[in-house]
Amino acid sequence: MRYTLGVDIGGTKVAAVIISESQEILYRAEVPSNPQDKEKMFKQVVKSIDMVLTESNLQVKDIEGMGVGVPGKVDRENGIAIYQNNLPWENFPIVKRLQESFSIENIIIDNDVYMAAFAEWTAANIKGEKTFVYVTVSTGVSCSIIHNGSFIRGAGFAGELGLFPVLSHSTSRGLNNLEKAASGPAIQKLAVQYFDDGDITLEDIFRKYQNGDSTAQILIQEVIDSLAHGIYSIICLLDPHKIVFGGGVMIHNSFLLDLVKTELRNYLIPEQQNILSRMEISHYKQNAGIIGAGLKGKE
Repeated sequence: MRYTLGVDIGGTKVAAVIISESQEILYRAEVPSNPQDKEKMFKQVVKSIDMVLTESNLQVKDIEGMGVGVPGKVDRENGIAIYQNNLPWENFPIVKRLQESFSIENIIIDNDVYMAAFAEWTAANIKGEKTFVYVTVSTGVSCSIIHNGSFIRGAGFAGELGLFPVLSHSTSRGLNNLEKAASGPAIQKLAVQYFDDGDITLEDIFRKYQNGDSTAQILIQEVIDSLAHGIYSIICLLDPHKIVFGGGVMIHNSFLLDLVKTELRNYLIPEQQNILSRMEISHYKQNAGIIGAGLKGKE
């Protein structure tokens, strides 16, 4: 049996997994990120890979390839992490460095959201000339588009849904794009204002909502208004065959999708209504990015 390595690099942690031919995670290792400088950060990546190899008792010769998900902008052809807002790598030659460390020739890098989208597109078994969209709502808001089996990348910055301007109550607070209105940190920032509580957490907010707290319900509706505006832009521009939602905010609070669908009904014309049945929560949930990386390692 041949195996692939998947690596998911983030500002908080680095995770490495070994994936079987049947797309199953066999072994997993995680280490905290160390974004103090580029070499300390890279050392943590190497450590996570060493750990998962040791746990699995596999040799490098058993590894078919490695896929690496990196936040921000990447140069896939040259294997360079160009820019991230939460890591100390600027034009960092990560593929070359990993090849030197592990003697694995087949190493593929891509943006972490694209890796997650690839995993979900694979799970959805989308065939033919169809359009698939993966939306992540987490620390940030972004999306990735796959049409006819290929990513739509534009000039390199396609899918930055978080920059899309939205109309909601948030605009009166100076928040003028989707990421500033509906990401995890944005929701928490709104909650501090709504509840006058600097210690309130996302978990607190959603628990209050589920318990019927009226203030929390107003806050969450404001977030839903913004999300619906952003998602409707995707529907109008692409009319995708499927939209899958991932990211911690959506995965841990899947009821949000039903709220988004309800709000979307205010915008959808009759010919668009069937999109509601083609919207769903991530199949791989929090593992989407790392499984996508592992699958890319097979290419």
